[in-house]
Order: sequence, then C-alpha cells, then structure tokens
Amino acid sequence: MIETSYHIPSGDISYKESIKRSKFIVSISHTPDLEAVKIFLGKVQAKYPDAGHHCFAHIAGEPKGSHVLGFSDDGEPKGTAGKPMLNVLIGSGIGEVTAVVTRYFGGIKLGTGGLVRAYGGCLNNAMEHLKTIEKIPELNIIGISAYGDQDVVEQLCLSYKVLNIQKEYELNVQWDIKIDAREAENFIGEAQNRTSGRVIFSFK
Repeated sequence: MIETSYHIPSGDISYKESIKRSKFIVSISHTPDLEAVKIFLGKVQAKYPDAGHHCFAHIAGEPKGSHVLGFSDDGEPKGTAGKPMLNVLIGSGIGEVTAVVTRYFGGIKLGTGGLVRAYGGCLNNAMEHLKTIEKIPELNIIGISAYGDQDVVEQLCLSYKVLNIQKEYELNVQWDIKIDAREAENFIGEAQNRTSGRVIFSFK
C-alpha cells in the first residue's frame, strides 16, 4: 500500500535554452509507467528527428520507487547527461515524470563538466515552470450492509476522503468504495463501531 501522497505533472511543458551555441530543448511529461515513458520518448524523437542527442531520465511511478528509475546519455559521454537529469528529478520529489533533453550541437565542445552543468541546469530551470497536482494514494474497500445501516455508511463517507462510491442493491447493500489509502483502516474501524459490528469492510 502506498502510504503517502506525492505530486505529479499536471501537463506537458517545453523549455529551450542556448549554451555556447548549442540548443537544448527540454520536454517534460506525466508518465505513470514504463510504457508511457517509451511513448513519450518516441514522440520527442519524432518531433526533433535531426537532433544529435535525446538524453532522458524518468521516474515511472512513485518518487521513492527505485525500480522505476531510468536514464540515458544517448551518445553523450557517460555520466554527463542522463544521471545529472535523474538527480534533478529525484531532488524535485515529483513522481510519474519523464524529462527529455534534446541537443542540437552548436560547434563548440562543452567538455564533460560543461555537459553535466548544461543538462542538469537546463532541466532544473525547466522544472521551475512545471505545474503539478497531488496524487492521492487510492485503495478500494468492499463491504455489505443492511438497508437500515445505509445512511450511517453514507454519512461516514462524508467524513473521509472518499473518491468514488459504487453500490449494488440486492438482499443487502453491497459497497465498493475508493478511498484515500491513508484513511482506509480508520474508516473500516469507525464503520464497525458505528454499527455495533453489523457492517464490516475489508480491502478489495
């Protein structure tokens, strides 16, 4: 279960910067998984097909999930592009994000230190323009109540961060509730207390 919320990009952005006649174009997008990373990278490559490099870094999931981290120097000297970019993304605390820095070489070599500063710096500057929204960790809980307890459950839902409610009316009321995962256990306990144990929810 994810126990903390985190921020994700609310939309795509593009940012341009020139350093010693080389042009750097930063493209950032919301990418919830590795497939989304692949699709976004393909779009950027197709948009700038004549560029010399498309270096990238991604966090394709929650910020602390090391299994979803990745980067590429795409032909630049090892360690001069992708890793500095990934460090910027990790430092931002944002999840589900991919950044691609496209470079058009301007004829002046920057050196390894210059490349590190250019790729990391351009991305850092671009991140200042990125707007984000909070992603709430979600969890579905299910339960069954008598019709007489329906109002109690509905009032309880108003007291918690409930994102969606689905009900089916049969012999009893069957509940499928999407809730902020951080509040799920308290919700289940309070539902049981308010109905003297008649309504019991469990994780789906």
